[in-house]
Amino acid sequence: MGRNNYFQFKHFSIIQENAAFKVGTDAVLLGSWVNISTAKTILDIGTGTGIIALMMAQRSNARITGIEIEKNAAEEATGNVKNSPWNQRVNILNTSFQDFVKAHTGVFDLIVSNPPFFTNSQKSKCNLLALARHNDLLPHARLVIGAVELLERKGRLAVILPAETSPGFIEMAENNGLHLIRQTDVKPNNRKKTNRFLMEFGKIKEITEKSSLIIYDDEKPDFTDDYKWLTRDFYLNF
Repeated sequence: MGRNNYFQFKHFSIIQENAAFKVGTDAVLLGSWVNISTAKTILDIGTGTGIIALMMAQRSNARITGIEIEKNAAEEATGNVKNSPWNQRVNILNTSFQDFVKAHTGVFDLIVSNPPFFTNSQKSKCNLLALARHNDLLPHARLVIGAVELLERKGRLAVILPAETSPGFIEMAENNGLHLIRQTDVKPNNRKKTNRFLMEFGKIKEITEKSSLIIYDDEKPDFTDDYKWLTRDFYLNF
């Protein structure tokens, strides 16, 4: 198996031979950052290889459901869960979020998603990559409306999105009763602008907790202490 076909974390491994998207910084950021302190039931929308679902399992005692529309990715995620220490608490379903909302009768304490974020832009020639990257099959409006329906009263929705699309998502969430309660602006390095927003929303309005994070320090050069601290339970070299 080629090096790019698997990724080894401290306590689990990710096989990603058939994944449109390999393990990336966005997923690791969200899985490390999200507040799971009170979560007993977690839904991971667009689980891909299952990386965030497994990170949630490592960080909590919650029961976790990961849903993935693409069949090959869902099968790969199922295998990754099966080979993990938490296979009794994580369940992967090959379904769309829209169908899941229609069929599911319970509610969740926490919903996490590293959602498709390209809109009306040129699609990749690879069908699976296009499916993973573009939000045609899961528009942000459907994500917000479905989350409102599936979250319990004190539940939270956590996402990571590009900086340029985040203001529109925040406004859409607010209009549907999900209030921004936590936000971290992420910069790739000291010289670049914010390119990602980590965001947490709740049905109960609170004062928004804001912070910032720089991933790489060009002056050292090395990953910043903040990034190492955030991801220390997962990366082998931290």
